[in-house]
Amino acid sequence: MAVLTRSKFTVLVSIVFISGFTQGMLLPLIAILLEQAGTSATLNGLNAIALYLGIMFVAPFVEKPLQTYGYKKIIVTGLILVTLSLFLFPWYKAFWFWFALRMIVGVGDHMLHFSTQVWVTSKSPEEKRGRNIAIYGIAFGAGFGVGPLMTRFASWNESLPFIISGAFCLLSLFIMTCIKNELPDTGTPTEAGMNVFTRYLEVLKIAWVALLPAFGYGFLESFLNGSFPVFALRQGIAVEWVSILLPSFIMGSLIFQLPLGIWSDRFGRRKVLLICLVIGFMAFASTLLANKHMLIYLVLFFIAGMFIGSLFSLGMMYLSDLLPPYLLPVGNILAGIAFSAGSMSGPLIGGTFIATFDAGAFVYAICGMLAVLFIVTWLHKGDSAPKPLKN
Repeated sequence: MAVLTRSKFTVLVSIVFISGFTQGMLLPLIAILLEQAGTSATLNGLNAIALYLGIMFVAPFVEKPLQTYGYKKIIVTGLILVTLSLFLFPWYKAFWFWFALRMIVGVGDHMLHFSTQVWVTSKSPEEKRGRNIAIYGIAFGAGFGVGPLMTRFASWNESLPFIISGAFCLLSLFIMTCIKNELPDTGTPTEAGMNVFTRYLEVLKIAWVALLPAFGYGFLESFLNGSFPVFALRQGIAVEWVSILLPSFIMGSLIFQLPLGIWSDRFGRRKVLLICLVIGFMAFASTLLANKHMLIYLVLFFIAGMFIGSLFSLGMMYLSDLLPPYLLPVGNILAGIAFSAGSMSGPLIGGTFIATFDAGAFVYAICGMLAVLFIVTWLHKGDSAPKPLKN
């Protein structure tokens, strides 16, 4: 099996950074522009889920083209869809037109993320797989964190952020021309001949437990960004502190993602995942004792980010260890679906908990989800063997 070269890995990481940058820019930018146009909060929220609808729409259909045309062509197709959408946003400002464009962005983003994830997970050496996936996650997270800064350019010209982001995507397309295409491993002729339904069932049978972190991370991300600000304001936490607490969680995840990846290579994914779930549970549960001491909140959010801000990456590492190479594309599809399901359920469950439990809603929702993930993962005995570290 061909091994992922350093130069090719660098190209894939740069593309993932630009994709994260685009997603991170679109979420707040479009919300702000729709709000300024007088769009209701309900419709604004509906527009935001268009990205995830696009992901879920394309997810079942992307595996076969990947096997036929290879990683590079699927990534390039996804980049073209995203680039064209970005340049079309300023052309016509209307709710349903932007809804459709965000769905197309979701389709394109999933195509390039799906292809790059499978490429990295299947072609990385086993002893460096955790490290590589962690770097991949850091690149996306860093781009996602930088993207919202582009909203400032909208005060000069509403079209400018879209044009800048589109230009970065064009740069990604140029970079992709520098690397050689590869085809994914389809297994033996018998394995390659399995129908789609059979492959999905096989993945769920072997590695269903590794899909739970993707769901959990989607839930966590959407809940923190969508429901936590509402909870915080109702509890008297100042907007200024809300704008600091959420970035502190992201900063913790970016700083600690690589060490977690390396440790999972050394000690096994399941062990590291269980430890992260316990510490994350304790950090969020401790906020009940923080009262209104915002510095304590800040430290606890940072610690939580350090250990559970990498749930998706750890899940992908675990998944790639449990599955044979020919099932990795289907595994990545199901991980994307699990993430999207978690992302859409987070605000719904979060809103219900806030209405029901008031002061403890934020903690009960997140800690309840983390507790379920821990119990299920702990009861499931399948594990990846620790890999010896190599220089």
